[in-house]
Amino acid sequence: MDSPLRRPVEAFVHDVGGALVELVARLPLARSDKLPDDAALEAFNLVAAFVDADGRYTDEELEAFVAVFAARFDTVARAASPAALRAAGLLAGRRTFLDRPSALFEVLVQADGRAGSDHAWRYYLGAVDMAHAVFSLDDYPSHAELTALERFRSTLLRAMDTAGIPRPGGPVAPAATPPAGAGPAAGAAPPAGDLPPARPVEELLAELEGLVGLAAVKAEVKLATNLLRIEKLRTERGLPVVEHSRHLVFTGNPGTGKTTVARLLAQIYRSLGVVEKGQLVETDRSGLVAGYVGQTAVKVKEVFATALGGVLLIDEAHALARGEDRDFGHEAIDMIVKLMEDHRDEVVLIVAGYPDEMATFLDANPGLRSRFPKTIFFDDYTDAELQRIFDGLAAKSHYTPTEEARARVLDYVASRPRDRGFGNARLVRNLFEAAVAAQASRVVELGEMSDAVLVTLEAADIPLP
Repeated sequence: MDSPLRRPVEAFVHDVGGALVELVARLPLARSDKLPDDAALEAFNLVAAFVDADGRYTDEELEAFVAVFAARFDTVARAASPAALRAAGLLAGRRTFLDRPSALFEVLVQADGRAGSDHAWRYYLGAVDMAHAVFSLDDYPSHAELTALERFRSTLLRAMDTAGIPRPGGPVAPAATPPAGAGPAAGAAPPAGDLPPARPVEELLAELEGLVGLAAVKAEVKLATNLLRIEKLRTERGLPVVEHSRHLVFTGNPGTGKTTVARLLAQIYRSLGVVEKGQLVETDRSGLVAGYVGQTAVKVKEVFATALGGVLLIDEAHALARGEDRDFGHEAIDMIVKLMEDHRDEVVLIVAGYPDEMATFLDANPGLRSRFPKTIFFDDYTDAELQRIFDGLAAKSHYTPTEEARARVLDYVASRPRDRGFGNARLVRNLFEAAVAAQASRVVELGEMSDAVLVTLEAADIPLP
């Protein structure tokens, strides 16, 4: 079997090499000496850094490294075996290459800024492909590898964003996180033939990054996405993949973006082939539990049927575990466990609720906890983040709050008690709607008015804390 590194390395060298040829023709001679020797050297440095990311240097990684680079670099050819490479220490410490944008990447960013080209984006895609190829050589990529890749991705994207270089699919403008539960109601998914094309993973990750706050949640989703991409490569090459559950537990207060993230995850899963359709179906206890014997199982089956090929989100799932054993919620839990097994490759289940109560839910059936290996905690938004969510809602609706109005918003959210019932984004949406209503009542009395007056939110429009 040819080295799995060969295709992504050759693609990187072709794309970046072509960019260098173009740039050398355009740049003044004084700038040309700042370019690295060639694209192959850049690929060598990147792959060496990825192999060194966890410091393990497996035989599979080193054999692939030799197969690709021995013909290009004498130092690799002379150490033509894994043992010789380890003894020579050729890859030791190489991971530091990922700590900052390389000189070549910075040149590409500068060139894109002048010419509107996409060389930096193609470098980024090629580098990420090489990372996935390296990490797919392990039976299961290490956490150190996935973390190193995510730091590297963020470093490159931040450099592009700082330079004002657009990238396909992003970055999206920071958007207000809709309140949890604000998505489409549960319902039948459209036929597969009517679905729009799957969105590129990078576009979905850019949309995720554009959400306000949620730093820890974003990190978990990105790590999971990288793992899925690596597993997909192994599957395509006929290599074994360690099976693990895709089901998730989301914990946190209401309004912390759980539904929004679940919807993006559903689309990421579709783009990576985990699910076929990628729809998100939302439900809760009322959508699963009936009032009569025998009807609860039917309701659960119906909801699962609408979610096949996508993701089923059960909000406040802990409500199913309340009451005595005779409560129909326990019947729903038993049926959920059965259907998760019957449709293990057809639906991903996300259960959401308060942290303590979700622990009780997972203990309600012996088969539940083992099916949910990962819990993602959604922290409350900070006051500043809630102000940004208000700004996003205003911008989306073409309103402009004054600085005094924004200060009143900050005072309002800061005055709310951060207890179990704190509404987060739901609180801000209610505040925004109240402000719009107050503004309408104020301006309607003004008679003839300018467009600026119509779209301006004043401090007086914001309810007092």
